[in-house]
Amino acid sequence: MKALAGAGDETTGGGVSVIVPARNEEVRIERAVRSLATQEGRGEILVVDDQSQDRTGEILERLKGEIPGLRVLRLESLPPGWLGKNHALAMAAQQARGEWLLFTDADVEHRPGSLAALLDRAEATGVDLLSVSPGQETPTWWEKAVIPLVYVHLAKLFRFEEVSDPGSPVAAANGQYILIRREAYERAGGHQAVRAEILEDVELARRVKAAGGRLLFLPGAEWARTRMYSTFGELWWGWTKNLYLLYGRRIGRILATVAEMWCLDLLPLLGAVVWGMLMMLRQPDPVPALIVAVCVLLLAFRHAFYAVQLQRLGFLRGLAGFRIPGVALLGVLLLNSARIYYLGRTVQWKGRRYSARG
Repeated sequence: MKALAGAGDETTGGGVSVIVPARNEEVRIERAVRSLATQEGRGEILVVDDQSQDRTGEILERLKGEIPGLRVLRLESLPPGWLGKNHALAMAAQQARGEWLLFTDADVEHRPGSLAALLDRAEATGVDLLSVSPGQETPTWWEKAVIPLVYVHLAKLFRFEEVSDPGSPVAAANGQYILIRREAYERAGGHQAVRAEILEDVELARRVKAAGGRLLFLPGAEWARTRMYSTFGELWWGWTKNLYLLYGRRIGRILATVAEMWCLDLLPLLGAVVWGMLMMLRQPDPVPALIVAVCVLLLAFRHAFYAVQLQRLGFLRGLAGFRIPGVALLGVLLLNSARIYYLGRTVQWKGRRYSARG
């Protein structure tokens, strides 16, 4: 079966082979490619146009005339048993020539000098896979509320220190930026081995670590940034397909997280608001002032602690002001993700529907 067409001009195989899957990315693709084109140490840039129905292909054709080493690979079909992104990455990896492969997304902007710095870090530390979690752009209130809170929780599920510890079984990677030795990639089976996995990045990292490879996982705001979702619908479906899997398919863990957030954030706020309304109406106070004071102090403590956690991950501390709506929305997202997988429904992404199996 012919998988690719229009591979473009031949280029040398020096440097890191950069691989970017792109499906209907007309809004983002040019920024991503231009930020990669200026990277020291990069070799070829392989962008996979995965049956885009917008102007992605047109934009890439124009950029080919400007950027040396840019190759555009066009997928003709999606074979049975594959997920779209996994297939795109696998096909590009087959044609890549570099000893190192950088898998990155079409919505990621790479800061100047980032590739050289991270490649030096990977080689100096002797790791086989280096992944960073890019800084997140959050222009809307719902992005400010949900995105930072999600990443704070993910940092608890996949602690950077544990992932990077060869003695720990914990493995993870962020598919927005995975720099991997070709030898380690092939030893782990590549994307062929994770062809049906929605969390292909985490599964690939697990296979690399299980095969004896070393991982390095880092907060990456200083090296790359991204805006993951441009609409609320994209955010809803994106986290619906991912959260249940990121929580290890453990409904109990999800319910415990929702209960903690709602009991320690929403209920104290509700109690303080109700007490304040009763006082305004001059009704007898049904809640002792001490309990109200405890609620306010709890909210203040959690707000301050959240601000510190945000700063550690590269977010602005001021985003802590969106914690309460974030807690409400993330709780609903977690429950919806668990519901979709538990009932065996389907999730949709990039115009395709995938079976959600719990």
